[in-house]
Amino acid sequence: MSDLPSSVPGMKMVQGTLDDLGTPLHEVTFVVVDLETTGGSPTECGITEIGAVKVRGGEVLGEFQTLVNPGESIPAFISVLTGITDTMVAGAPRIEVAIPAFLDFAAGTVLVAHNAGFDISFLKEASARVGRPWPGFPVLDTVHLARQLVTRDESPNHRLSSLARVFRATTTPDHRALHDARATVDVLHGLIARVGAQGVHSLEELKAYSSRVPATTRRKRHLADGLPDAPGVYVFKDGRGRALYVGTSVSIRTRVRSYFTASEGRRRMAEMVRIAESVTPIVCATALEAEVRELRLIAELKPPYNRRSRHPEKAVWVKLTVEAFPRLSIVRQVAPDGAHYVGPFSSRGRAEEAIAAVHEVIPLRQCTERLSPRRARPACALAELGRCGAPCAGHQTPEEYAVLTASAVALISGDGRAGMAALRERMSVLSDRERFEDARAVRDRMLTLVRGASRAQRLAPLSRIPELVAARRHLTAGGWELICVRHGRLAGSTRSPRGADPMPHVDALRASAEVVPAPLPPAPAAHPEETELVLRWLETPGVRIVDVDGEWTCPVGGASAAREELEPLEVSRARTPGFAATG
Repeated sequence: MSDLPSSVPGMKMVQGTLDDLGTPLHEVTFVVVDLETTGGSPTECGITEIGAVKVRGGEVLGEFQTLVNPGESIPAFISVLTGITDTMVAGAPRIEVAIPAFLDFAAGTVLVAHNAGFDISFLKEASARVGRPWPGFPVLDTVHLARQLVTRDESPNHRLSSLARVFRATTTPDHRALHDARATVDVLHGLIARVGAQGVHSLEELKAYSSRVPATTRRKRHLADGLPDAPGVYVFKDGRGRALYVGTSVSIRTRVRSYFTASEGRRRMAEMVRIAESVTPIVCATALEAEVRELRLIAELKPPYNRRSRHPEKAVWVKLTVEAFPRLSIVRQVAPDGAHYVGPFSSRGRAEEAIAAVHEVIPLRQCTERLSPRRARPACALAELGRCGAPCAGHQTPEEYAVLTASAVALISGDGRAGMAALRERMSVLSDRERFEDARAVRDRMLTLVRGASRAQRLAPLSRIPELVAARRHLTAGGWELICVRHGRLAGSTRSPRGADPMPHVDALRASAEVVPAPLPPAPAAHPEETELVLRWLETPGVRIVDVDGEWTCPVGGASAAREELEPLEVSRARTPGFAATG
């Protein structure tokens, strides 16, 4: 991987501090909330009281309390439990007034509740009922935290009353909203003290802890220590130094940390983290360079926990030979033999679908005489079996052969107009016969074909260009991102500082970029997936072509137009049965 620069000039690796881990807990404003209701589900009953306490750094900043008129009678057993009666709430504000007032009180904070699912569900339902958008508060549940931090030896259960005794709350919970919220504040502070002793000092770490991240995963958080906050590639490795997983990010440090939190929900990643013993960062000058390095490393190392791009060598092409008779075949590599190529395709099965799409509309299958020699047979054995779509090699005039060859070349080379016309004609025939499933299959095979043709048409022009230099402004750091592409391969990239003349950096990039031999078009000098990454970058808004050696073109009426027409039909097929046949 010496062909690309490994770091941004002048960048230093700095040991992270506790503040780098996220928002320190002493700076977080919590609103601890508790509700009393008429009983039942959020959609069937009403709120009778809201109590909340706002705290930060262990200090109380304010309190919120209001009775609420639920607009219905409070059941007797609820009144006995809470002490709230119909008489008490008769003159209280309705939910249309109480909920906006609470949301204003809690704005910009983290909501905390004991058994938070209950309280938050009622608050969300009430907000929707009054037409107030729910702000999407971060939420902590003291029940979840307590289940991980308070043992059965300390408390027989994790009810609020039991935990209040464990943490010696100054307020005894009694099923009144504000009293229970005050007790929950003391419980929250006690739980935070316990997790602090385990190295949890930020809101992000507390949320991860409360989401029941396995202890084996939490213990691996040290693997992210000292990683750079820069774009690049990271490689998880096991105890023997073998690559387990390769990823990329605009911030290596932030992305790697996410693997040790609840935000990472993939099972195989949890298994990978348990095995991992180290993380190797590779800082890159640009995000594009990072994406390219990721592809190359996955192809080279074949890490077991990466699913995509591990076997680029398995890609295949569809080849159209027209010397004797138009014939389609599947090949591993392209050659300068005058044939037409489509692809590459990710698997042989996809390539076979593309060939089947051509055969649906153009009879390229050559007739073969496979009948018993004892039987008298015509020149075309398939004709006798009723499976020959003339003209074919067994019986055709030179004029018919020329038309057939031209049609095949136009379709396989990605003439979107020819392909779509043939597709519509074939699907119309199937639709008239009410063979809608067959029509859909024809459309899907044609989409596979035009995707391959579109890919070849996009790759070939860039693969023929000896050198292309392009630039794009860096939106956050300023300056320019600069790339050098040779025959479709990223030969180098760098960045110019804010306010500096970029041309000396362009000259240095061209002088230091990888030397790339010319490939055999349409195949680029890199894996096609890498070239497609480069193409997507070149096509993003704001990219400027600094210099190009040759021509960069795209055919008018090519396969990309047909692809754009067919892909929406594929997306909508589940919602509109038969659309493919009639559209």
